Amino acid sequence: MSDEPPLLRPFTLTRGRTRPTGPEFELMTIIRAVPGAPLGGLTPEELKIVRICQSPASVADLASDVRLSLNVVRILLSGLRDRNIITARPQATVAQLPEERILREVIQGLRAL
Repeated sequence: MSDEPPLLRPFTLTRGRTRPTGPEFELMTIIRAVPGAPLGGLTPEELKIVRICQSPASVADLASDVRLSLNVVRILLSGLRDRNIITARPQATVAQLPEERILREVIQGLRAL
């Protein structure tokens, strides 16, 4: 596969879909391929996404790696998610992270070992 961007129109790449299905994929949503998921019938672009997602990857990184627009990648991801080929995990927000005090206590405990 060359490093040239695809010559197909986005409408063709998404099989006519213009919007993702299901919950929105944020830029920092972490995508991971489901091990052993059937890959028959996937487009070359979808296969490339699945190959990249053998290791966790953010939506922003995927768009850059496959050299497609963010909207096209989100549409392709939604199709892959609908077929249970990928999983999506939102990145933790600041509100979900442990308090600094707790982290300092953990560090102190580890140092004491």
